[in-house]
Amino acid sequence: MSASPSLAPNTFKRSAPILAAIKSSKANRAKAVNRLNDLSGKEWVPETVSVWIQRGLGKGHEHAQIERQHPAPFSFQDVARLIRFFSKRGETVLDPFVGVGSTLKAAAIEKRCGIGIELNKKYADLARIRLKTELPKELAFRKGQRIILGDARSIIPQLDPNSIKLVVTSPPYWNILHKEDHKARQERVAHGLDTRYSQDAAADLGNIESYPEFLETVSNTLALTRSCLADGGHLCLIVGDFRQKSQYIMFHADIARGMQQRGFTLKGIMILYQRHKRVFPYGFPYAYVPNLHHQYIVVLAK
Repeated sequence: MSASPSLAPNTFKRSAPILAAIKSSKANRAKAVNRLNDLSGKEWVPETVSVWIQRGLGKGHEHAQIERQHPAPFSFQDVARLIRFFSKRGETVLDPFVGVGSTLKAAAIEKRCGIGIELNKKYADLARIRLKTELPKELAFRKGQRIILGDARSIIPQLDPNSIKLVVTSPPYWNILHKEDHKARQERVAHGLDTRYSQDAAADLGNIESYPEFLETVSNTLALTRSCLADGGHLCLIVGDFRQKSQYIMFHADIARGMQQRGFTLKGIMILYQRHKRVFPYGFPYAYVPNLHHQYIVVLAK
């Protein structure tokens, strides 16, 4: 059997620079500055899984009663996850369609400043009450939340340039709330709850009759945030698809495309699984009509 070839005397000398480079690379990675958020690597990874299960307090919880007043509420706990991932403590978050204040409640809990714009005075007032009653009085960032009553299209351009780290919102779902199906009658009409955002035919985007016009207007409104959003900042949209008569409308895809056309970069889409929702006999026994038990989180970057 032949002998193994011997190593040249300078083999390890030649590899020393390579070993040094590897050690240096590891050291640099260890010292890398996380400019996006305050999460550790262990906390970071689970948040990148593309399917989230929607969180909530349950409709019987005392802190869920104001949230239920809005016809299309979303959980402050889900928004908090987005705020934790796409901003750092002390930075500012904007919600241009703040409703009853889920985003601002989450921002206060996560030690961020929040700005919320709301067209409907009823919901703006409920959001203020919510911040006073659902947050601990000793929470410092409770006072760091600002609610502005008015049209987002007029207010967004007044915000300071590059002052917002994250824009997160659930924009209107066109006029889809106007129809009274099984769900609306049982869960809202029967309890005297609102079934539309407002009666403002001129300013409320949810009252636009044409879907193409609605999509164009919402996209243009959200595009205004580019001026106040910091470089590298993100825009996260919590949206759902919906049906209009026999047509299935992929709102999440349409709004993502609209924002890309206006200079945003699509970073990804997450599914928000709403496993708590009830099932209704849509289409039975004539046609397939799905029970939509998920929303999308469309993540875009400036």
